Amino acid sequence: MLDTPYLTLNNGCKMPQIGLGTWKSKSGEVCNAVKYAISIGYRSIDCAYIYGNEKEVGEAVRAKMADGTVKREDLFITSKVWNAYHRRDLVLKNLDVSLERLGLEYIDLYLIHWPMGVKEDAGDFPKDPNGKFYYSDTHFLDTWKGMEDAVDAGKVKSIGLSNFNSAQIQEVIDAARIKPVNLQIELNPYLNQMKLVEFCKERGITVTAYSPLGSGDRPWAKPTDPKLLEDPKIVAIAEKVNRTPAQVVLNWSIRRGVAVIPKSVTESRILSNFQIFDFSLTDDDMLVLQSFDGGDKFRSCVLEWVSDHPLYPFHIPF
Repeated sequence: MLDTPYLTLNNGCKMPQIGLGTWKSKSGEVCNAVKYAISIGYRSIDCAYIYGNEKEVGEAVRAKMADGTVKREDLFITSKVWNAYHRRDLVLKNLDVSLERLGLEYIDLYLIHWPMGVKEDAGDFPKDPNGKFYYSDTHFLDTWKGMEDAVDAGKVKSIGLSNFNSAQIQEVIDAARIKPVNLQIELNPYLNQMKLVEFCKERGITVTAYSPLGSGDRPWAKPTDPKLLEDPKIVAIAEKVNRTPAQVVLNWSIRRGVAVIPKSVTESRILSNFQIFDFSLTDDDMLVLQSFDGGDKFRSCVLEWVSDHPLYPFHIPF
């Protein structure tokens, strides 16, 4: 079994620096992927209510606990409250659904998935006849109170944010009774998030990178979009250190003190993505990878269809 380093959160809890992502992992595949990941040493699994696969994730987790591979306290399970459950009284209800699906008594890290809320009590994707989302008047500060309620109830150990910008994060910090411990954001060499990572570090908030290898399998990808892992400079560095381009890119994030949650359901890739802690990139290599940053033009998760929401996070630089 392979070992993984941990990041210490501002509440003293420890979070593995690498986890298995499950966004876009299909039903019928994710259970075996999670089982295999845990068997080789992964201890962090990233989930969300809206991914629709928490039941299978839970089956895998419980199977690996039942066969003695891990105890519950060995694992770090993340989930996220969805946009249609931002009202304070609905946060715990959405959490309870995730807990029931996972078959667990608590979640280690619970995040607000997006700062934008949509209409409550109208399904997960409430839309008008033209396909436009109905927005909610609920502010994420009200949602945060619900997150704090979840901690008080003993149903989550830590709480944090996802896809929030710096101004929104500061709003939460200023109003919070319980401080956010983590920000999960899209982050890779094409979107390196340097300013936002530094902003969080200055405030004692860890950062987790989703789509750390890019997101080539996202449903709205265009054939002309650049492919991060095929970039000649990354391929050259990979050949120099005798590693794969994916391992190089993941190591770049790890060296920055960022956690990563690469998604895969292929055993060879799950293993390869985990073998990133026994080599180091040079400072020059790090600068080469840093130079790829293209900012928002390389952002995969733009959600332009809700860009007119008052709490849309990508209208400011970071």
